[in-house]
Amino acid sequence: MGRRTYYQRAFGLPLAEQIRDSRVLLVGAGGIGCELLKNLTLSGFGDVTVVDLDTIDLSNLNRQFLFRREHIKKSKALIAKESAGKFNPEVKITALHDDIKSLQFDVNWFRGFTVIFNALDNLDARRHVNRMCIAANVPLVESGTTGFEGNVQAIKRGITECYDCTQKETPKTFPVCTIRSTPSQLIHCIVWAKSYLLTELFGVSEAMEALAADTEGDADEIKNLKGEAELLRQVVSHRDSDNFSKEVFTRVFSEDIKRLRDMKDMWKSRAPPTPLPSEFGEQEKLPEDGGDALTQQDQRIWSPWESYVAFDNSIRRLQKRFLDGETVIEFDKDDVDTLDFVVASANLRAHVFGIKPQSKFTIKQMAGNIIPAIATTNAIVAGLCVLEGLKVLRGDIHKAPMVFTNRSADKSLSAERVVRPPNRDCHVCSVARMLLFIYPKTATLGLLVKDVLIRELGYSDFSVMNGSGIIYERDSNFGEEDDEEWEDNLNKTFGQFGLKEMRFITIHDLSEDEPRVDLELAVVTRENFSFSIELQEQVEIPKRPVPPVSAHGMTNGATNGITNDAANGATNGITNGPSNGSANKRKRDLDDDDGENGAPVKRTKDMDLVDDGQNQAPVIRTKGIVLDEPILDDTHNGAIFIDDD
Repeated sequence: MGRRTYYQRAFGLPLAEQIRDSRVLLVGAGGIGCELLKNLTLSGFGDVTVVDLDTIDLSNLNRQFLFRREHIKKSKALIAKESAGKFNPEVKITALHDDIKSLQFDVNWFRGFTVIFNALDNLDARRHVNRMCIAANVPLVESGTTGFEGNVQAIKRGITECYDCTQKETPKTFPVCTIRSTPSQLIHCIVWAKSYLLTELFGVSEAMEALAADTEGDADEIKNLKGEAELLRQVVSHRDSDNFSKEVFTRVFSEDIKRLRDMKDMWKSRAPPTPLPSEFGEQEKLPEDGGDALTQQDQRIWSPWESYVAFDNSIRRLQKRFLDGETVIEFDKDDVDTLDFVVASANLRAHVFGIKPQSKFTIKQMAGNIIPAIATTNAIVAGLCVLEGLKVLRGDIHKAPMVFTNRSADKSLSAERVVRPPNRDCHVCSVARMLLFIYPKTATLGLLVKDVLIRELGYSDFSVMNGSGIIYERDSNFGEEDDEEWEDNLNKTFGQFGLKEMRFITIHDLSEDEPRVDLELAVVTRENFSFSIELQEQVEIPKRPVPPVSAHGMTNGATNGITNDAANGATNGITNGPSNGSANKRKRDLDDDDGENGAPVKRTKDMDLVDDGQNQAPVIRTKGIVLDEPILDDTHNGAIFIDDD
């Protein structure tokens, strides 16, 4: 019996064919991504594209099962394709070692996919993919995990809330996939200093252990990795030297950064790091106390020079402990020697990568809030992603409320009762949208303002914003229609503004009389284009809704795009789950237990009947999950499903 026959029996012929013919984009090949790619290939999806810029690190191997020791420092996307392809050779897998925010991945590119799965580890990239999916009108299945907690959210423009409909807190967990090569936040630098550099210098070297066990990798790659490891080992072997601090500084903040800059593909869409000169520590004379007084100042941010002083001071203290017989030194936020080392190293690395440093007090708090990833949570969430994806393909996204996992034994899996509608004040999904085609060398802001916004779309008072802020404003209430402050911008081309910042342009209507909702223009560049700038098609831009007024004169609903549900925020993509009870739910008495047409319903010990508050037939709650149609047995559409809506 062929593989396709099993798919048809499991899903039913119509859905099995839809799965086979769909084009899927998977963004991220890390903890969730590895599990999800395996699930997609084994579920019969015919065409999967994987995008990930990261490379494989030793710390990934305990949970990212598609990778082995011989894959360290290789592309995650390429190795994931190679490993997952063995599960199902019939699946076409395309691997792209690139940043999903690259300009080549524009709205039209996103439109080429049937459904998109997010398996990312940082907030900024999540928001970008969410915005692109909303603009392209392609369904998105968003997911995230933090320790034992996880969530899966199906998103479709105009039907469900999007990722930005609720406010998200800044993640307190760290994306381990980027700390070694492309840090973008201070927490990445902190983890690098704490879990990598400190361990390599005064602990057990994981890098050397990995290379010693590697006998099957590419010979040239292994030779290169062993050469790098040998250089680091040479530095570590000088722990009894008076110049040890300077040797470490030169290796990790100068030579290693120069090597990283040579990897040109990494810096196509981001600023490259700036190596510090090896003589950086010689620009000033070290303080007489060696920096002891400086390290006591924990409330202010140290300058790069002061961070070097603290770096030198802390390494000398750790050196003494090592030479006194403490052969393995581990980080403890209450250990002042290791804390000073992590603070100084993290701030120096932040300086190299153009990241804002922080005080010793702040870094101490950040270093204590690191939550490890758990492989089981990733696997559960990846499975839920595919189940929600199947609902999307069946056209049942209205039956795909947000699903949560948590540590509770009584309610380890739960789901919201209904799909949340879009937040009408959301700046991403509750706007009008149009495609704007441009030739970047000749298309100017003036052409956009005068030919498109004023002449074609009829705007009078408005502001134009890109990723960097307001670039033009026209307000007749302030006298001159074209404020001199913005006049110079009108002659600038899109290329001069920077295409990265001009990927989306937002038009905000400043009219006092019935202003329209914000208009989002998705910019698509064309090299062979007969016009400098042109709208693909015009759509009706609705009036901005007036918030309802209560009897007390207070408006209900969201303010500034933040709903009450968002007050508790989210961490690393985890949105707070449904409450344990709601006002319109009550347990029914045994005498009230009736099904359709008044027929009694048998209740087991794990089952409660719940009134939906709308005089509808009761639904069944099994172990904390509300199921409207708990068991679906359809011989045409496939095997028995447990439907978690």
